[in-house]
Amino acid sequence: MAIDQSFYLNLTESGIAGEVPDADTCVQLLQSPEIELLPLLDAAFQVRRHFHGHEVAVHILNNAQNGHCPEDCHYCAQASTSKADIESYGLKSDDEVIEEARVAYESGAYRYCMVFAGRGPSKQRLERLARQVRKIKQNYPLQICVSPGLMDDEGTSILKDAGVDRLNHNLNTSERHYPKICTTHTYADRVRTLEAAKRSGLKMCSGIIVGMGEADEDVVDVARTLRSLEASSIPVNFLVPIPGNQLEQPARLSPTYCLRVLCMYRFVNPQAELRAAAGREGHLRSMEVMALYPANSLFLDGYLNTRGGSRERVLQMIKDAGFEIKSSFSVDEMLDQEAQHASFQVDPGDGQGSILKTLDELRPTNQAPDIATADQSPETAPSDRK
Repeated sequence: MAIDQSFYLNLTESGIAGEVPDADTCVQLLQSPEIELLPLLDAAFQVRRHFHGHEVAVHILNNAQNGHCPEDCHYCAQASTSKADIESYGLKSDDEVIEEARVAYESGAYRYCMVFAGRGPSKQRLERLARQVRKIKQNYPLQICVSPGLMDDEGTSILKDAGVDRLNHNLNTSERHYPKICTTHTYADRVRTLEAAKRSGLKMCSGIIVGMGEADEDVVDVARTLRSLEASSIPVNFLVPIPGNQLEQPARLSPTYCLRVLCMYRFVNPQAELRAAAGREGHLRSMEVMALYPANSLFLDGYLNTRGGSRERVLQMIKDAGFEIKSSFSVDEMLDQEAQHASFQVDPGDGQGSILKTLDELRPTNQAPDIATADQSPETAPSDRK
C-alpha cells in the first residue's frame, strides 16, 4: 500500500465532507506501518478543527451509586462478579447530587455526567432523577448527561422532559464480541436503549472500551455503528486493569495504537464530540497530550471508580498545547483556583497507591446518604464506563 501526502489529504477532505471511510481503510489506519502517525494526527486534527475549533469540552462524572449491580460486565468493578475492593454505597441524596453539580460547574465543567449502577431504573428512580435534573438546570448552566442503564421510550421521554441533554449507554464492543464481555444482557439491549433515546429527542452518548481482547475489525465496527446511530458524543476508553475484575489485564495497547484508534474514530464520526476517556493516562503515557488533536473532549477528576490525572496537570496540558476550555471559566481561572485548592487526584502509576478512588473522592461534598429514599433494587443496570 503506497502512501503519499494525497492519502492524508483525502482523509481530511472526506471527513470534512462527511464521507465515511470504508471498513478496509479503517482497519488499515489501525494496522498499516506505512501510514505514519504524525501525518495521520494532522489529518484528523484538520477535521477536528473544522467542526470544533480549538475547544476542549471538560466533563466531570458523578458516580451517583456505587456497586449493588446484578450485571456481569467483565470490565466493570461494580459488576456482581467483580471482586474489586470498591467503596459501595446506595443512591446519593438529592442534596449531595446537586451540591456535586455546583462543584463541577465551579471547577469548569461543561457537562455534568450522572452515572447509576444496575440493570435499568425503576419508576421511583426516574422520578427522582428528573427532580434532580430540574433543580440542577435551574441553578447552573450545565449540560446534563445521564447513564441510567437499559431504557425504553417511556423512560427516555421522562428524562427528556426533565431537561436531560444526553443519555449515555456505551456499546463497549462489537456485536460479535459482546458475549465475551457480558452475559446478563445483550448488545441488542444496548442498541434498543440508544434508539429509544433518539426517538425521545435525547442526544446520544455512546462509545467503546478498547483492550478487551477484541480484533481491530471489532473496533472499526463500533465506530461505524455509532455513525449510523448518529451518536453526538463518543467516549473512547482504553481498558483500565482493576484487580478483582474478570478482565484484569488489558491487551497490550501502545500509545501509537491508541492514537490511531482516536484518529480513525474522528474520520468515521467527524462531527461528534470525541472524548479521550478512561485509561488515556496509563496507555498514552507521555503521548497523552496528542490525544487532543483528534479528540475534543476529556474527563476531569478521574472516572467511575479509578483516579485520573491530577486536575492541575490536565488543565496545564490543555493550555500548553494551545487549546481552550469550553466552559464559563477560562483555563487560567481554573488553574488559579487549583493553585488555591490542591486537587485530591493522583496520577495513575506514580507509585502513590491504589488507582481506585477512596470514599472521600467518590463523595467529595461529604453529604450523608439518603437512606430513607435510596433505591438499591437489583433491577437496575450496569454503570457504563464512560
